[in-house]
Amino acid sequence: MNLKTLLTDIAAERLALLQRHEAAARVVSHYDFNNTYQYVISREETHVQWLQSALAEFGAALPAPSAAAAEPVAPKSGKTVDAATFRDILQDDGRGLTGFAQKWRERVGTMTHARHRTMVGVILGESLEHARLFEQAAAGSEDVLGRRTGGVPRVGAVLPTRWME
Repeated sequence: MNLKTLLTDIAAERLALLQRHEAAARVVSHYDFNNTYQYVISREETHVQWLQSALAEFGAALPAPSAAAAEPVAPKSGKTVDAATFRDILQDDGRGLTGFAQKWRERVGTMTHARHRTMVGVILGESLEHARLFEQAAAGSEDVLGRRTGGVPRVGAVLPTRWME
């Protein structure tokens, strides 16, 4: 497989995962878990920019996302947000990222272009780290991105859409 095709295929799959995480962030209203999605999405957007720049070197545009991942089903909402409500969504996203990294790890090792090989290696490494964050959240850890100070209780939830004027 040539380098352009490899980068195009990785970019298409990375875009599909990004879209899945954006959809999940609209469903996962638990404040701390949603913050985890926002962190992951921000890094994934950076990954896509890197891949877009790499493809531009070949005169290629960013591809369409590969097969779309299933949209997560929104759990019934109540006045309190139970962390366990989102376990399945978080586990699915963790497995998706782990599968992505496993699928491409060996192929990337054969790349002869050192800069692109290193870039994709960082993307795969961060994908595994993001999978770990989702796995911790799925296990019920609300302190995935850090602990609250002062013993402040968790109250409220994230709305599915942003407020717009």
